[in-house]
Amino acid sequence: MPVISEPVASSCPEQGPGKAENRDELQYLDQIKHILERGHRKEDRTGTGTVSVFGMQARYSLRDQFPLLTTKRVFWKGVLEELLWFIKGCTNSKELSAKGVKIWDANGSREFLDKQGFSNREEGDLGPVYGFQWRHFGAEYKDTYTDYSGQGVDQLRNVIETIKNNPDDRRIIMCSWNPKVICKCNCCSPFCFWLLKQCSRSQLINRHGEPTSPGDFVHTLGDAHVYLNHTEPLKLQLQRTPRPFPKLKILRKVENIDDFTADDFLIEGYNPHPSIKMEMAV
Repeated sequence: MPVISEPVASSCPEQGPGKAENRDELQYLDQIKHILERGHRKEDRTGTGTVSVFGMQARYSLRDQFPLLTTKRVFWKGVLEELLWFIKGCTNSKELSAKGVKIWDANGSREFLDKQGFSNREEGDLGPVYGFQWRHFGAEYKDTYTDYSGQGVDQLRNVIETIKNNPDDRRIIMCSWNPKVICKCNCCSPFCFWLLKQCSRSQLINRHGEPTSPGDFVHTLGDAHVYLNHTEPLKLQLQRTPRPFPKLKILRKVENIDDFTADDFLIEGYNPHPSIKMEMAV
């Protein structure tokens, strides 16, 4: 049963002369609106409750823009540091928290770990989450301090090498889910890459010797849901008019993906609406 029975008010941008409509963000807002109006109530692990629809897809252009939402301010430092943390294969929430990014703190708390049956893990040990699966898929997880060098499949490195050496391969895929530990899995599952000589496209279901230009990012959702405690904040977001997406600059050439730091990336022209507080369900 839908959360609301009446149509949700959504932004209807009045574009001035020379101002292009941000259609990419509008499709995201349309997805939110569709979930709120047409979704079905479902229970979830956290006890918060959701409204959900099954199967959604959106396409975001990466040509001369970076799809960072403008209808609310996004914590860019948090997005960047978390991604670099994944790339390292790190599973310790304390390392991320020390950089001011607290998004995983609740999932690594003593209370949460004990509640989930992981009393043997130290506080901050998240288990075999995204980064571990990207860099050590199939390795036996022991704890966050173990050196897993050479263990499991380094999916990220394999993807990079295949993009460089065989860009027409249809198996350029990286998966964050391991069926052996499905009960411990996270939200995002596979990444798929599709390349032309001129551009690259990637798909998230949740480059090569001759450089390519960014193409599109295709985002596919299975259980597309909104937590019930986010309903009112999202109604506010739907009333806002999207602004142009910013641009992302990479400030230096890096040969090895492990060498990237947060200082290598710069967001330009980001002019979002104010932030909207949404409590994370744990």
